[in-house]
Amino acid sequence: MRQRSVATLVAALIAGTLLTGAPAPQAQADPTGTGGPPASGGGPREPRADLDVVTIPELQARMADGSLTSSALTAAYLRRIEAVNPRIKAVLRTDPTALRQAAASDARHRHGHARGPLDGIPVLLKDNVDTRDMPTTAGSAALAGRPPRADAALVTRLRDAGAVILGKTNLSEWANFRATKPTSGWSAVGGQTNNPYVLDRNPCGSSAGSAAALASSLAQVAIGTETDGSIVCPAGMNGVVGLKPSRGLVSGAGVVPISADQDTAGPMARNVTDTALTYAVLTGGDTTRPAGFPDRAARPGAGLRGKRIGLWRLPSLGPEVDALMTRTAESLRAAGAEVVQVTPPYQERLAELEYPALLSEFHRDVDAYLATREGPRNLAGLIEFNRTHPVERTCFSGQELFEQALAAPPTTDARYRAMRAELDDLSRRSIDETLAAHHLDAIASPTNPPAWTTDCARGDNDVIPSSTPAAAAGYPSLSVPAGFVGELPVGLLLMTGGRHDAGLLSLGAAVEHRLDAWRAPRYLPTTGGAGASR
Repeated sequence: MRQRSVATLVAALIAGTLLTGAPAPQAQADPTGTGGPPASGGGPREPRADLDVVTIPELQARMADGSLTSSALTAAYLRRIEAVNPRIKAVLRTDPTALRQAAASDARHRHGHARGPLDGIPVLLKDNVDTRDMPTTAGSAALAGRPPRADAALVTRLRDAGAVILGKTNLSEWANFRATKPTSGWSAVGGQTNNPYVLDRNPCGSSAGSAAALASSLAQVAIGTETDGSIVCPAGMNGVVGLKPSRGLVSGAGVVPISADQDTAGPMARNVTDTALTYAVLTGGDTTRPAGFPDRAARPGAGLRGKRIGLWRLPSLGPEVDALMTRTAESLRAAGAEVVQVTPPYQERLAELEYPALLSEFHRDVDAYLATREGPRNLAGLIEFNRTHPVERTCFSGQELFEQALAAPPTTDARYRAMRAELDDLSRRSIDETLAAHHLDAIASPTNPPAWTTDCARGDNDVIPSSTPAAAAGYPSLSVPAGFVGELPVGLLLMTGGRHDAGLLSLGAAVEHRLDAWRAPRYLPTTGGAGASR
């Protein structure tokens, strides 16, 4: 059932909404000069494209008719990284083979052998995803030496699909699982990633670089990872789309872990269309079969009629966010959706259970990963490395979570097993019971507050409960742009039952189309107003 639904979703993206014969959007203003260079072989200059809004199917249509090459697209993104990345520090390194990968894709397109929607599309990888030909550091100097022996399984899927691996993105070091008061988006390897909307504001973690890079149009899509909130919060805070898939659909092999019981990698993009196409590749879905998906040319929100959505308001995120949720609900209702207010149960108990369980799992899983790499061989060695290398303390000094994990009960302990069993049960019930009680298609909530100021001495203020139920349950969640509080983006988080990822993406596409909330960042140095004290 899952494979058929993914195939249905993807084929409609390609055949229905995307390749309608409409021309790709032309550039408006392009101060970074990302228009395409002359075509190879002395042909005409490539048409300029607005990288902010162009979709994968629009790019593929142009590659198919010969008006665009992957080489030109890849070169455009590389130039944009060179021009923009110094302000936001989202990209750690670019792949020196990217243009060779693009040339190979161009040859496949010329001979009619394109491998699917991602062939020739530049993709950035969070730097906790193993690559055989580039360092994979998790942001830590401890792993900054020899690259891993092999690609992560998801990288193999991307390469097999013809994607151009453009480079690696910065992240919150060790995926934000080192200190009790970390600073999201900071790593010893990459420094501090900045929010491109307001540069002194935080990008949220841990997939901070992936989200900030997408907001700044430094790649077409990116890969993030999440244990709890690390895809969806950066997506919301940087005004892009992020999908945390159902656990187990994307292989975790070759991804630096926190917890095999809760981790997943997932796709991020500037729109739901590109997110869904990348999801299909990551999960091994069929990207060729035809079916239906909300038509981008249709009336905004046409796919919402008759949908029932439960709004979990979370007023603790502030009055400006709550007012935005009120406007969002009104907009969805005007498109024919039924929106009712809900409060999923068991949230206090979930908060009590999650971190103790993750501590035990991290010790088990990071020890297994470190045994495959050069450098510290286990968690105890990693703690000692941080104590003896000052670069690891240049923003915040703590590694309390490492130390607590070292002392945590092993995963064979009955206390741990009871915690994980209760956490799994209550997190699933919190969503399942809410969906059933109100006959809902999905639960919606604010993804994030307005971005707080980045401050190494203070650390984050990022206790955002909306991501926890789906994260702990292993259910899918999807953040789409909902609007702004002043200059700062806020996302709408959609959650539903396990393995209903394709349906969630379809609903998310309709919500995205209705809200139409995306806008490009302005790279403001600072701003007053909402979120200033967070």
